[in-house]
Amino acid sequence: MPAKKTDKKVAKQAPDKGGASPAKTAPGSYKAEDITVLEGLEAVRRRPGMYIGTTGPEGLHHLIWEVFDNARDEAMGGFANDVEVALLPGNRVRVVDNGRGIPVDTHKKTKVSALETIMTTLHAGGKFGGEGYKVSGGLHGVGISVVNALSTNTLAEVHRDGGKYIQEYKDGGKAKGKVKKVGTSKITGTVITFEPDESIFGDISFDWDKIVSHLRLQAYLVKKLRISIFDFRDHTEKLDEEGIFYMRELNRGVPSMTFYFEGGLESLVTFQNRYQKPIHKNVFYIEKEVDGVNVEVALQYVDDISARLSAFANNTYNAEGGTHVTGFKTALTRTLNAYTKKNGAKDNEAFTGDDVLEGLTAVISVKLQEIQFEGQTKGKLGSVEARGATESVFGDAFASFLEEHPDDARAVINKATLALKARKAAKAAKDSVLRKGALEGLTLPGKLADCQVRNADEAELFIVEGDSAGGSSKQGRDRRTQAILPLRGKILNVERARLDKILTSNEIKALVVALGTAIGDTFDLEKLRYHKIIIATDADVDGAHIRTLLLTLFYRYFRPVVDGGYLYIAQPPLYKIKKGKDFDYAYTEAEKDKIVGKDISILEEVDSSSGEEEAEEEEEESAKKKTSKISIQRYKGLGEMNPSELWETTMDPERRVLKQVTVEDAQEADKIFDILMGTDVASRKSFIQSNAKAANLDI
Repeated sequence: MPAKKTDKKVAKQAPDKGGASPAKTAPGSYKAEDITVLEGLEAVRRRPGMYIGTTGPEGLHHLIWEVFDNARDEAMGGFANDVEVALLPGNRVRVVDNGRGIPVDTHKKTKVSALETIMTTLHAGGKFGGEGYKVSGGLHGVGISVVNALSTNTLAEVHRDGGKYIQEYKDGGKAKGKVKKVGTSKITGTVITFEPDESIFGDISFDWDKIVSHLRLQAYLVKKLRISIFDFRDHTEKLDEEGIFYMRELNRGVPSMTFYFEGGLESLVTFQNRYQKPIHKNVFYIEKEVDGVNVEVALQYVDDISARLSAFANNTYNAEGGTHVTGFKTALTRTLNAYTKKNGAKDNEAFTGDDVLEGLTAVISVKLQEIQFEGQTKGKLGSVEARGATESVFGDAFASFLEEHPDDARAVINKATLALKARKAAKAAKDSVLRKGALEGLTLPGKLADCQVRNADEAELFIVEGDSAGGSSKQGRDRRTQAILPLRGKILNVERARLDKILTSNEIKALVVALGTAIGDTFDLEKLRYHKIIIATDADVDGAHIRTLLLTLFYRYFRPVVDGGYLYIAQPPLYKIKKGKDFDYAYTEAEKDKIVGKDISILEEVDSSSGEEEAEEEEEESAKKKTSKISIQRYKGLGEMNPSELWETTMDPERRVLKQVTVEDAQEADKIFDILMGTDVASRKSFIQSNAKAANLDI
């Protein structure tokens, strides 16, 4: 869960002085010549965000995904089984497949080759009917032409019909001559090499780990597809870019990864559960096509309380689920209830959807020819036929699985039964916490020093560590907009705790009531009382631990708060540096070194725990002897600052530094929380050892 830094100073909005409204153009002056028509790919270069979402790191890597998707679609159609992605010197990227090769004959409508048409025309490709692709991950058909438009140089190399053909594109996708046949070839396939335009993306450095993670997942989704990745960016020798898979013949001393999975989603579930303890031996798996929809599902229950569902449509990840997920959940609940009733537990209360999801790791993948998504991001599948197909295929197969594996079935039913009992206990505990108007602020916790405003957009909640920090922050805050909630000690680790146990914690109960959103199935983001929730803990090991526990709580039980951008981490200064009556604050070691400088002798570095008054007395005594010397006071806790210092360094919107907490990769974040906060000691030890060099420890 990365945190991104916000500006140190917050810009003030200019007051509205009642000036004239913006001038409006008279209808008569708005003519046809005022309409701008962008030819070819110029629209992409003018508004790249419309096509790849952003020109930041996500958009840059999206270029690789678009080219790779074409190669993957060849594999999904049964025309390829080998894809190679190589990072080359100069931040160029080379993607190779052994598919049919893009056609090079003349296109009847465009009067140029099919290759040039696909590379330079939006919404051109084999994904819009005809015999190009039965199933494709693409929806808008803008992939490779957009990559070409946003690159300074692109080279297409095609092997097909016994020949080798090339065409080069420059300056945002302009073809540099026609397709040329440059030799013969005994193989088929396509090689695309491109160099992102630095003037559009700024930083064109690719993230190796990000590429490996994305392509590993794709290898799971297309079983029996081999995907190889190479990093030649630091390769000093001249690369001879002849041949379709020549990278494998070069020096193997460069970073490389190869993925190939026979098991598909079954292997993926096993991989996702590598840090978990399965409660049943066999991984359920089914793949079947019904009514033109290919449905593939794999699942396994683990000894955990969280559910991990991953959904894909035509190999595109659906972060928001969709119709296939709805069909899966319906069939899962119905099948487990039917099995329980059939096997003697007729008087038991029926399971709900939440009961049967607890501890479940599942991957649902559907492939269909005519696909519809809700929204351009493809985050949610909207195709109606996917629901019925998934419900039918999975429901029948899972019922058979339970009958054929009675031990596994017993473990799953016991898990769901435990979740049902915990749900009822949690409801009783939650009702006791939230009844009698607590959410309307009538019974806010006594330790909360609330703010005066009732507009959530203006209100801020500082979660601070201990009564000492609470006292200083309550005195130093802006009472109109800033509320203070001190928490005593380390809160419960919620990674392995159910809601009923969580709500026995007085500290968590106080936080739930203060936020106003409720928790669990009654959570309502609209009732959030503060649109800036700021975690302000001490700059030591205990403070870091408390911050991690709070982040775990928000990620598991208040995830919409994180996704909405309402959660922040305060950055109090590490040092107060004084020279005579002048002083400054340093938030990092680098800032301290810059302020101190090399030519100024330091009186001494004072630990703030010895008391600021004592430090000042020593400084004044020494200043009488040497006024050129300075003192450095090291802060370790917010409670060691007086109210005025806390205000001007940590709470004043004009000067403070906040880090906004975001989740760029939910699956990776989920894995990290499992490792750090779960019960697998061996995995946690291995993670800490592997990342020890990146740690910033205050010993």
